[in-house]
Amino acid sequence: MSETILLNQSQVKELTTMKEIIENVETAYEFHAERKVQMPPKEYIFYKKFRGDLRIMPCFVRGLNESGVKNVNVHPDNPRKHNLPTVMAMIELVDPKTGFPVSVMDGTWITDMRTGAAAGVATKYLARDNSEILGLVGAGVQAATGLEAIMEVMDIKEVRVSCRTCQTRESFAQKASEKYGIPVKAVDTIKEAVQGADVLLTTTPAREPVVKSKWVSPGTHINAMGADAPGKQELDSHILQKSKIIIDCWDQASHSGEINIPVQEGIVRQRDIHGKIGDVIIGSIPGRTSDEEITVFDSTGLAVQDIVTAWNVYEKALQKGIGQKMNFLE
Repeated sequence: MSETILLNQSQVKELTTMKEIIENVETAYEFHAERKVQMPPKEYIFYKKFRGDLRIMPCFVRGLNESGVKNVNVHPDNPRKHNLPTVMAMIELVDPKTGFPVSVMDGTWITDMRTGAAAGVATKYLARDNSEILGLVGAGVQAATGLEAIMEVMDIKEVRVSCRTCQTRESFAQKASEKYGIPVKAVDTIKEAVQGADVLLTTTPAREPVVKSKWVSPGTHINAMGADAPGKQELDSHILQKSKIIIDCWDQASHSGEINIPVQEGIVRQRDIHGKIGDVIIGSIPGRTSDEEITVFDSTGLAVQDIVTAWNVYEKALQKGIGQKMNFLE
């Protein structure tokens, strides 16, 4: 093959669903746990002058013979200053036999969806079976995709959403209520979102803990998704000390996940980590073992999630004849 398929965001959206992406992410975690993935930790380039960064995420899924690399930025000032998304990404898929670029596609939507899907997978395996109340700390894109994914795996009766801006949380609550037909309440404080929640999803860029240990009830499952760079932390360290901690990858989580600051401070050590989410999925370690324990999933986002998801999109594009074909070697 000498043609590369180019796919923009609207085409990518046509080719997959959240339900499928949850399956893709679960598969990705399985292969990672089974050591069938070659995946160095993501590399960072920091643009301190512009308050942003670029992350490079290569991966080869030996178990599926799929390979590629994602480049993704995080620039928090983009929506306000430049009318651009905070996060944007491109994914290049590579034929491992030849190195030929078989596809280049938008990775922004895939990043948003597979991050939400990770929360769905963790909730499926770690939350109590009778969980009904979901608390959201943060009301951005990741909160929306996280809610969409958790809806697939949990019988939600009520959602409470909090964030810094009243208008944002009110708008989120109204749209989500209409979309899913369940009560989604905008609450004034993070405490109100956290207290009494069976499952918690945190998606903020906080550099100081915003969720206090005393607010978290026994039996809560927490998806900590916001910390994705060194120095970020959403959860009071005392929460981690009394919880069963599940991560996606030690190298990334200890560097830039929810545990990065507690690890630096010596509050959390590698032996305090229960294990990887993939190990829970394949059954090599237990997940939740009682209705009283607090579980925390520290998600940093793995390249294998992107590549398995993107490869599924690419194969569907081939089947349906979607996308622009280009020969870069001409």
